[in-house]
Amino acid sequence: MPQIADRKSQIANPLLDPGFLSRLERLSLVSRRLYAGQMKGERRSTRRGASVEFADYRNYVAGDDLRHVDWNTFARLERLFLKLFVEEEDLTVHLLLDTSRSMAFGEPAKIAYAQRVAAALGYIGLVGYDRVTAALLGEGAPRVLPAVRGRPQVFRLFQFLGGARAEGRADLGRALRDYALAAGRAGLAVVVSDFLNPDYQAGLRALAARKFDVTVIHILDRTEVEPDLVGDLRLVDSETGETREISVSQYLLGQYRKGLAEFCDDLNATCARYGMDSVRTTTDVPFDQLVLRTLRTTGVVR
Repeated sequence: MPQIADRKSQIANPLLDPGFLSRLERLSLVSRRLYAGQMKGERRSTRRGASVEFADYRNYVAGDDLRHVDWNTFARLERLFLKLFVEEEDLTVHLLLDTSRSMAFGEPAKIAYAQRVAAALGYIGLVGYDRVTAALLGEGAPRVLPAVRGRPQVFRLFQFLGGARAEGRADLGRALRDYALAAGRAGLAVVVSDFLNPDYQAGLRALAARKFDVTVIHILDRTEVEPDLVGDLRLVDSETGETREISVSQYLLGQYRKGLAEFCDDLNATCARYGMDSVRTTTDVPFDQLVLRTLRTTGVVR
């Protein structure tokens, strides 16, 4: 038992603690689509094979295995039918993490919160025998961890996610399009980002076109939602370096809140248009509450 505890401690450090990992093991990821997987797992597949769950009948064809003939139906109709069953195979889970410089903002930084979200969902997938892949969407081409499967791969996934750094100016729309086109197999895609990019819609549209089942996790810092700025300030864009001098007044704060609400509404409308789930959170929300309560309520996990 001490050896198992030590092993879990190594898995958990530094993203997730052992107690939280134990709670995650009771959960599973939910996909609204059926995908044909590559290996036997715990998911319904679009293919038909020989499992224990009945799916349909088809006419007998010479050469078919007589063991699959429904003899009860033959006794009633004097016709041969074969029973078809649902194959249970693995789901591919795509963890897509925004690593643009704006994700470095806040305390804790949005990137740190996003890493923990991705690590938790990846752990749930690996424990549930899903195939899990991850991509860091920053400046340049996405950095991708090839799909891994099984609990022993948790170390590799956590190491990859732990190496994420929020730096550079990313084109989230292009990064998502590139990923959607290059991905060998569609599946459940979880996009974790602040979405402070003017072209993110094109990226989500590309994922929808490739038949991904997409969940958007929108992360903001509390001060981005309720800024406490006052007086004459010089603001610097974290990604472009552009500066702007402003005088913060109650009227300006009101306009900012209005613009933020419209921005969030646009993201929600885009997700609704393409049949995607959308969850918005701030980094002051306890992490375990987001995963164990909010994501369960919205149906991302169960």
